[in-house]
Amino acid sequence: QVQLVESGGGLVQPGGSLRLSCTASGFTLENYPIGWFRQAPGKEREGISCIRSSTGTFYYADSVKGRFTISLANAKDTVYLQMNNLRPDDTAVYYCLAAPTCAESHLRLVTTLSNWGQGTQVTVSS
Repeated sequence: QVQLVESGGGLVQPGGSLRLSCTASGFTLENYPIGWFRQAPGKEREGISCIRSSTGTFYYADSVKGRFTISLANAKDTVYLQMNNLRPDDTAVYYCLAAPTCAESHLRLVTTLSNWGQGTQVTVSS
């Protein structure tokens, strides 16, 4: 089972940037579809981005397209989510998890699972 730990969240002003990290222990991630998900207060969890580096596959939800960038570290043990031009509606707990593929339907399926880690809180507020 792929075990991942999220980090990098914090408080940022609207228009600011943060970089989230999703780190694996003891193995590399290039062959796994790794998704970033988020859950805002009172809302359902949603898949916002995904990468499978070995196949050059990427996915971005419309809500983050053009503002967020997903990438794999050179060491291949960490997936980053660079978040620019943050907005108050980006406030959420952010999670990463392996997915069957980076297809939107599979990310949606993953949101129904219960084996989530603690995530990392991102708060966008002035």
